[in-house]
Amino acid sequence: MVLGILTAIAAAPAIVGTTEAVRQGQKNNSRESHRGRKTNLSVTLLRRSSTRHAALNDALVVLKDNKLYVDARPDVLDDERHHPVTGYFLPWPHGTLAEEWRQLGFARGEGYVTTINDENFLNWVYIDSVTHEVKYGVRAEAERHKVGPWDCTKVEKRLTFDGWEGFMGVEEEGGSGLWGLHFDCGDDGLRSDGQPGKEGKMIVQLEVWRKEIRRERVDAVTERFERLGVREGHEEGREDEAKDEAEEKPAVVGGFESRLQIQRSVAEQTYVDDFETRLQQQREIGKNMFGKT
Repeated sequence: MVLGILTAIAAAPAIVGTTEAVRQGQKNNSRESHRGRKTNLSVTLLRRSSTRHAALNDALVVLKDNKLYVDARPDVLDDERHHPVTGYFLPWPHGTLAEEWRQLGFARGEGYVTTINDENFLNWVYIDSVTHEVKYGVRAEAERHKVGPWDCTKVEKRLTFDGWEGFMGVEEEGGSGLWGLHFDCGDDGLRSDGQPGKEGKMIVQLEVWRKEIRRERVDAVTERFERLGVREGHEEGREDEAKDEAEEKPAVVGGFESRLQIQRSVAEQTYVDDFETRLQQQREIGKNMFGKT
């Protein structure tokens, strides 16, 4: 009996340490979960006292011709809108870059991807190694340039590249309201040879903010539908438990299949024309991009 008590006392610090490690891991996972969520990007002027370019404040970052632009146009017709950056962090899956970034002292080494159309096709975001323009493209295009490390500030979660914030807006010729997004890799105001600062173009310093996407009803329905699909796999080996659950909760009639049908009905009533098509597109994109089945 005494030996058992002594053993328990000796083991207590290890148990407490393990429990604390698990709790800390859960907290870290919760804090970092935002990195995998799609967000838009918007900008603000670093020196906000300037009124000449006030239209840049809160302007969205959009995609056009394989480049990222700040869209400061005051009035934009629907058919003139460009697809907004809708991105998230994703580990660069090729070569040894992630390990190289870690050895250089970066806390993380990740790439950044964005959807490029309404079908949610994904491209990598990168910095052109010559022009320092922020661009997007497939891996074969991106890997010839600077693909990371991308990260964000810890508190306000502004976008960073190479560990710092060096984003610049370059005014397009003709005052179109679109500003090319650049990153000042040399920290010289883009004044190196071939850079827009040396060509006398208007340049402003920007902060790039990750902006949470408005949550529409179709997003909520789709998420519930996919969550039920995950549960279906878990419930295949728990038929008896599912029956008990159905008996204990008569409001949920028929177990998983009934709940699934309820979600289908809600979705079909809300988005009759294209819900199933969009859902299948999402599944195919996931399969192609990440190897999901």
